This record gives sequence, structure tokens and C-alpha cells, in this order.
Amino acid sequence: MSGRGLAAARTGFGSRRPRTRREREELHGRLLVAPTLLVVGAVVLFPFLAGFVLSLQDMRLIDIRFFSPADLEITFDNFDRVLSSAGFWAAARTTVVYATVTTVGSLLAGLVVALALRRPFRGRGAVRGLLLVPYVLPVVAATTIWTTLLNPQYGAVNEIGRRVLGWSAPINFLTTYDIDIGGLPVPVALSVVIAFEVWKSFPLAFLFITARLQAVPRDLEEAAVVDGASPTQVFRHVLLPQLTGVLALLGLLRFIWSFQNFTDVYLLTGGAGGTEVVAVRVYEELVTRANIGTASALGVLMTLALAGLLVLYLRMVRKGQV
Repeated sequence: MSGRGLAAARTGFGSRRPRTRREREELHGRLLVAPTLLVVGAVVLFPFLAGFVLSLQDMRLIDIRFFSPADLEITFDNFDRVLSSAGFWAAARTTVVYATVTTVGSLLAGLVVALALRRPFRGRGAVRGLLLVPYVLPVVAATTIWTTLLNPQYGAVNEIGRRVLGWSAPINFLTTYDIDIGGLPVPVALSVVIAFEVWKSFPLAFLFITARLQAVPRDLEEAAVVDGASPTQVFRHVLLPQLTGVLALLGLLRFIWSFQNFTDVYLLTGGAGGTEVVAVRVYEELVTRANIGTASALGVLMTLALAGLLVLYLRMVRKGQV
């Protein structure tokens, strides 16, 4: 074979085509993202897969130290026990009500406060700073303050109720299921945990909405005012369309966070008084009943319930709505 033929053979079989600039950039991007993917896999995906496997096992908490891959047995009995339990459906209803009301409440409170503090006035910066206190306050400190204020023996709320409002007896706000007001049963403990969550989370909505309001062009409002629009019409036709994207994002994220919230509810009521949400029920199954199988099954069901909202969030991100 001639020298030219040998060179062609080496080019075709012994060497690789040099990468283009785009291929090199893609390779570098994958290498940069790889550590993050490994961390996410170790912190998120592996625990979820472990929880899913445990949800298919008939296992008590004490048995987990003797568990080995050879003991794997697939069974759906845990899901049957969970779904056939009346307590689960009651907790699911409570969770949906809790997440929905806290989401709406925190968005409305954040919107109202953001609109009220939109115009400059003396001390506005200090007021905005104070409004962030509930959000940055540690949850243990916040629940301690609320439980002290609502204590039926020495709490300030009951003391004001007896002296000013004429209550005949103190109310245990954190354990009472409901009371009759005007012939209608009003949930007490559930209302307290909802009010606490709204108070704790509305500053985040306030921050996002304030940032979006500052980006609204003043010319739009001034033109609407010149055309004779009232403040309500300005809000409805000028400001609200500008806030739709951020409100949708905040509503979606707030619902997800409230749906899986455990700490606030457990520290306030421990699930008493009709406040047992699904997250509290998972804890009770794991710690009180020591049933890791049903606790894992509850966790998997919560994940599946939130998966639809996660898909909706990703679609919003892809469409550039957030």
C-alpha cells in the first residue's frame, strides 16, 4: 500500500474527528453540572427511592437494623391500610383546607400590605423592615410566642377576652376542635394554625409583590388616571395584569410548602383539635406507632399528590411565565 493510502487509513480508523466548538461547550457544560447532579441524586433521589422501597415492605421501625436486600418483598398492604383508614381521609381534607386557606391568606395579606406601602412616606423603610420579622423569626421562637399568648391560664388573649369581651371561661385555642358562634361551628385550633402560617409567610409574598410593583411603568398608571380611571380600575386593569405571573408563582409554591408543612402545626398543636395534617400523620405512624412501612407509604402518596403541581411549575418556567 502506498504512503498516501496508509495516511488515509490512519485518518479514517486511527484518529477521531476533532470536536466542534458547540460540542466542546456542551461537554464542558455537562462536566460542570455533573457534581450538582450527583449531590441532588444523593440528597433527593436516593432517599425517595429508599422511601418507596420501604413503602412496599411490611416492616416495623425496630426491624430496620436487621433489614438486608435479601429480605425485599413487594407488598401493597401498606397502601391498602393507609387508603382504607378513615383518619387518612380526614387528614387529607384538613391538609387541603389548610394549604388552600393559608395560600390565599398569605397572598392577600402580602398584596394588601405591598399596595399600602407603595407610596413613599416618612419611616416607610423601617415599616418594611419590621414586616419581615415574622418571616425571619425562627419557627421555634414564633410558636413559643403564640402558645404563650394563647395559653388558657395566663395568656394575654384569654385575659383580654375575660376582661374586655366578657368571656365566661378561657378558651384553649390549641386543643379546642370548634365553638358555636351564631349557631355555626367555627374551627378553633385549625383557625389558629392557619392564622399562624399566614402571619409567618405573608412577608415573602409582600417582598415579591413589592419588587414587581416597582417594575411597573408609571406611565401606564398616569395614563389611566388621566383617562378618568378610578383607583379600583387602575388596580384591576393596570396593576393586576402585571402581577399575574408573580401571584401564580407564589400561589403554587406556597401551596406546595403548606401542603407538606409539619413543623408549624406540630409545634403549635401536635395535631390536636382537628389539625392533624398528612405530614403530622406520617410522623405519628413512624414515631408513635413505629410502622415505617405505612409512614413511607404516606410519604409516597404525598409526593404523588404534589407531582402534578411540580409539573405545572415546570411548565410555567418553560413558558417564561415566571
